[in-house]
Amino acid sequence: MPAKKLAYAEDARKALRIGIDILADAVKVTLGPKGRNVVLDKSFGPPQVCSDGVTIAKEIELPDAFENMGAQLLKEAATKTNDAAGDGTTTSVVLAQAIINEGFKNVTAGADPMAIKRGIEKAVASVVVEVQKMSEPVETKERIGQVASL
Repeated sequence: MPAKKLAYAEDARKALRIGIDILADAVKVTLGPKGRNVVLDKSFGPPQVCSDGVTIAKEIELPDAFENMGAQLLKEAATKTNDAAGDGTTTSVVLAQAIINEGFKNVTAGADPMAIKRGIEKAVASVVVEVQKMSEPVETKERIGQVASL
């Protein structure tokens, strides 16, 4: 049985960040109306041309275990967004990358990682409240059609 690899502090953050950036950079080119396609190499069959963030994220597996852990963190964000909303996966990956990278900068500068986590959780709770205040129920077929045509 092979020994487990362990990484700590800056070495661990660096490897996680590489994986996060690899996955996010592959996904974020699909963002928006001018988003581009990504070609995915399949182990069987022809390559797949895709512009769906969660599909791209699910296909990424990195050879380095720690880099792959970073990629898996973003893959989880994309998958949870897809399961909850069915859309917005690329946006969730881009936001997660930005939040994580800013967190890493603060930890490197000496900030307490748990304090950063608590701050992120408070910010998320505040944003959810504000978005819920701005939301409007869509109850008629006409309104559903208006939303669908956006």
